[in-house]
Amino acid sequence: MKHIKITAFDCPDAWFQALNNIWNKGDSFQVGYGSEITETKKLNLSIEIKHPENRPLVSDKAPCDMKYVQWYALAYLWCGEKQDETYTYGSRIREPVDQVEEAIKRYIEEKCDRQVTLAVRLPEDIKKRLKSERHEPPCLSIIDTEILDDEMHLTCYFRSWDAYAGLPANIAGLQVFNEAFVSEINTRGNMSLKTGKLVFHSKNCHIYNRQNKLVEELLRPEKTKK
Repeated sequence: MKHIKITAFDCPDAWFQALNNIWNKGDSFQVGYGSEITETKKLNLSIEIKHPENRPLVSDKAPCDMKYVQWYALAYLWCGEKQDETYTYGSRIREPVDQVEEAIKRYIEEKCDRQVTLAVRLPEDIKKRLKSERHEPPCLSIIDTEILDDEMHLTCYFRSWDAYAGLPANIAGLQVFNEAFVSEINTRGNMSLKTGKLVFHSKNCHIYNRQNKLVEELLRPEKTKK
């Protein structure tokens, strides 16, 4: 299992570096159980984004745009509504305990609190379901938070991560989530925090076989595209 650490300037840089490293250094992995049974390339990947607040949050070459990112951040991360799905990350962290609300309260009381971790995955997610009732455990498992030098840093863990289609929207959406989180703390606690780094870990950050042509074209040097 190859582990690689990426240090990126901003979110689009993190996306390109992740794809490039998986494409050139990734292990072959045949998925045996999950949402898609297929061959992949994957890495155990750590990503540090130093300036995730930098705009644009998504590359113009990404398979998503800011309209989608704004929807994703609000509907899938921030709000607790399930909508038409079994769950969203937001429904997991808002119910049965509103972890976002409790986190805001804790930081207003003590900004050096190091215990403010938002858990998405549940213990029962370990159970394997029948094919007729296949249930996909959340890819995003944990959002850990910490204030250092008046900046809110997030450390997130993805058990499985689609590097081409999922990663650009996920990291951009979590930056928007962090901006809303910091705004609530500042407004209600009369504080002046800023958003800080985003750090991500995933044991299986992957490219699906069906995405190979898209990734190859994206990473091909400009001079060979002409």
